[in-house]
Amino acid sequence: MTGTAYSPRALMSLLANGSKAMDVIRTALDLGLLDALEEADVGVAELGARLDVLPGRLFKLLDCLESLGMVRAEAVVDDYTLTRYRAVPGLRRAAAEVVGPGSLELDRDRYPWRMLYGDLAGVLRGMTSIPPHAFAWPPQGAVQLAGFEQSMAAGLTPFVQTFRTHAKLLWNTPGSRLLDVGGGDGTLAAHLLAHSPDLRVDVYNLPEAEPLVGRTRLDSPHGHRLGFVGGDFLGEPLPAGYDALSFVRVLHDWPIPTARMLLRKAHGALPPGGRILICEEFRTPERLAAQFFWSYFLMGVDACVSRLYEIEHYVRLLRESGFGDVVVLPGPVELIVATKKDL
Repeated sequence: MTGTAYSPRALMSLLANGSKAMDVIRTALDLGLLDALEEADVGVAELGARLDVLPGRLFKLLDCLESLGMVRAEAVVDDYTLTRYRAVPGLRRAAAEVVGPGSLELDRDRYPWRMLYGDLAGVLRGMTSIPPHAFAWPPQGAVQLAGFEQSMAAGLTPFVQTFRTHAKLLWNTPGSRLLDVGGGDGTLAAHLLAHSPDLRVDVYNLPEAEPLVGRTRLDSPHGHRLGFVGGDFLGEPLPAGYDALSFVRVLHDWPIPTARMLLRKAHGALPPGGRILICEEFRTPERLAAQFFWSYFLMGVDACVSRLYEIEHYVRLLRESGFGDVVVLPGPVELIVATKKDL
């Protein structure tokens, strides 16, 4: 976000005080400090008066934010109350996403990661794991599945934006049919239907997910175009009869041979000219940082790989699996589109 390059020692100092740093960010957001700092360069005294806080104490909180690389002191003068600060671009939005209502980080905190905390050496040696009753992969039973799909639905906004941007290109044939493989509770499908009046979408998921998709169907004004197909893509062929198949945040959860198998199954299910869509958090330094929780937590869950890959990785797998005309569409999350060729 800031482009600040920390030395290993400086970064470790910040990490060691991570809980305090989050307290600073949460307080700055709740007070309205971040809103004020994004508007313009603002002096400490002016900020203190506006927020009804003591300038001498606010100055130290601003130092904390500056140490995190989140604000910049624009002018340092003898009277510290006249020092002016400004937030780096995007700070307020980022803080709201991380510590505000609907935060993915807060959602993930409900997972039983504390079963691993303080014993990572034991985890790495196979002595400590997350027990299946706490978290299994694939999810076991209706309760686990519902909790997992709730987490997945909470992070769909950038994916919805990407699909919405390219809706006319993707669904340019009347009556297009899409199978959303591993499509959760149907939340993404419902969004796609809202922006593509001629599209029909079926969610393919474990049979236990049918009630979840059913609720989404009832809540959607486009539910008559939302269907469900129950199955297990590891042990069964993918259903045929669709113009396109999508894998949204699915393939990276499985070993590469399994992802390759799924792409080959998709090739077998699609008609000539059928398209496959892959959309997930392709590997970048920023997305890897956002993935930290899952990388940590899933050290205790051997069945789930959950590793982010570069776009080029999927382009290679698609070509190996008989797909061509590979196109990468831009958006908050990139979307890879490829067309079936004969193997």
